[in-house]
Amino acid sequence: MKLATYKDGSRNGQLLVVSHDLQSAHYATGIASSLQQVLDDWNFFSPQLQDLSHALNTGRSRHAFAFDPRQCMAPLPRAYQWLSSSAYLSHVELEHASRGTELPGGHLTEPLMYQGGSDHLLGPCDAIVGMREEWGIDFGAGIAVITGDVPMGCTEENSLDAVRLVMLANDVSLRVVISHELPKGFGYLRGKPATAFSPVAVTPDELGDAWQEGRVHLTLQSTWNGRKIGLCETGPEMHFHFGQLIAHAAKTRPLGAGSIIGSGAVSNQGAEEDGRRDWPKGYGSIAEKRAMEFLQNGAPKTDYLKAGDTIRMEIKGKNGHSVFGAIEQEVKGFE
Repeated sequence: MKLATYKDGSRNGQLLVVSHDLQSAHYATGIASSLQQVLDDWNFFSPQLQDLSHALNTGRSRHAFAFDPRQCMAPLPRAYQWLSSSAYLSHVELEHASRGTELPGGHLTEPLMYQGGSDHLLGPCDAIVGMREEWGIDFGAGIAVITGDVPMGCTEENSLDAVRLVMLANDVSLRVVISHELPKGFGYLRGKPATAFSPVAVTPDELGDAWQEGRVHLTLQSTWNGRKIGLCETGPEMHFHFGQLIAHAAKTRPLGAGSIIGSGAVSNQGAEEDGRRDWPKGYGSIAEKRAMEFLQNGAPKTDYLKAGDTIRMEIKGKNGHSVFGAIEQEVKGFE
């Protein structure tokens, strides 16, 4: 089942069921008005939405219409929590190596995680606005899940049962701002502006065998100003799976239905030859590219995002069809 939220002038938008091929949709008005309503009582609402999805995909829906990702808000436009991680160790290792700093203790056994703003989440085609170029605007191509209720102290295995939906995320960072925040020892705040999400969120069964042990095993494609820069495998090198990330977040507090947990930028280990590392599959954030340039040449040469730049990210299934739809954003509106 694939779900989306259309803009209708309200804070929560209008819930839609979307076809497998992302070509058609049907309003879920007769069942539920918003995704949060569904998440609050998943066992009651989801079977009804599944029935609507089946009717839509078999051509039996009388009021279907063409699906337009440009009309989408984030699938969950505002969430109780947005927690993002660094689940791909290559990303963490590169950043620390480029800064000449030691990896945090326990980085192999405990994920890094921060709490971002969740009251204003961006749709897939909403612009990145209001940022100054000197703040070091960076994209972060990743995966996120939306959970049901998670009790405090939930185990990793049981935490996976709380995954309701999966989607893409552009976890934007202001790298220069972050570099000033981190030494203060109190976490990110101004360095993490609003995050954008894919047009649709999908139930794990929609992924078939690409959903294995809390990981999505597909290829994440990223394009910057029309040039392909990322072709990263999302599964094998995700060190902490979503069950572990959810359990980490819920260790000392419960998570309410409608919490979003992110993987952080997808990252693959580069090949090594003659002591130099290469990028056979690209990168999921500019910070990684700059870190590699620093390690290879002593200084980064790739600039961060500038006004007028566009960033696009998408995952296609084994059938070649887009799974979540694409995030397509333009950077504009500098102050």
